[in-house]
Amino acid sequence: MARKITRTWWGERFLDALQQRIDPGRLSRGRAYAGPNRMLDFCIEGKEIKAKIRGNINAYFGVHKEPKYKISIKLKTISQEKWKAIIKEIAGNAAWLSRLMMNEMPDNIQQAFAKHGVDLLPGNHAGDLITDCSCPDWSNPCKHIAGTYYKVASMLDRDPFLIFELRGMDKATLHQVLADSPLGKALLAQITQPDAIPMEYAQHRYTQPCYQNYQDITLKQFWHMSAPPLPETSASSPLVSAALIRKQGDYPPFWDLDHSFVEVMEEVYERISVKNKAIL
Repeated sequence: MARKITRTWWGERFLDALQQRIDPGRLSRGRAYAGPNRMLDFCIEGKEIKAKIRGNINAYFGVHKEPKYKISIKLKTISQEKWKAIIKEIAGNAAWLSRLMMNEMPDNIQQAFAKHGVDLLPGNHAGDLITDCSCPDWSNPCKHIAGTYYKVASMLDRDPFLIFELRGMDKATLHQVLADSPLGKALLAQITQPDAIPMEYAQHRYTQPCYQNYQDITLKQFWHMSAPPLPETSASSPLVSAALIRKQGDYPPFWDLDHSFVEVMEEVYERISVKNKAIL
């Protein structure tokens, strides 16, 4: 079975916008142009995606030298006024805010944008997606644009905040504004890891014996005594499960499986916590 181009719902939604604008033939051929053998250059400059792709030699059409085509893809930028209103909406929703601060994409995040008449992911609005290619194909989008689009969709799997940047809001600014909100400050206190753990010094290198008066016990009682009880400790579960793991996102660069890294590791984290709860 062929491997899917994207592994997340937002990656699929991003591709949906392309599928609505291109014929199936160009779409299927475009997948071949997303690989390193075809894509000579790829970069994101500000809010514009740029690529250079190797075309095909075709003597029938008079193309005797390998052509190189330049591609440009832009998403309509959301105004700063609307961004302020959208961020205020997100900051007031604990579920949205917590997942974004953990580098995750909330399932229903589109609601925060739709309320203000815009989309986060490309939709059907006129001018929402602006594409251009230097190839002679009369169709726009062409297969070269499709290949570049596939490349961006795969990048979105690992960094969902890329779509925010393409809409005009960089990740650092978004995180800072959310962290400065009342709910953000409360969450930040739970997920922030200390820079250094202070060293605890013991008075003795070795465990010191505990002396008790056992004058009245017999030899048999001595050998059958139970171990002294351990001091009671209180281990409370963290408010944010597997916080450090979740910061990596669903598909970090080292994770090649189709299942979410966060979901897999969170299950492992939970099982270990439950299994060892009795001895903590």
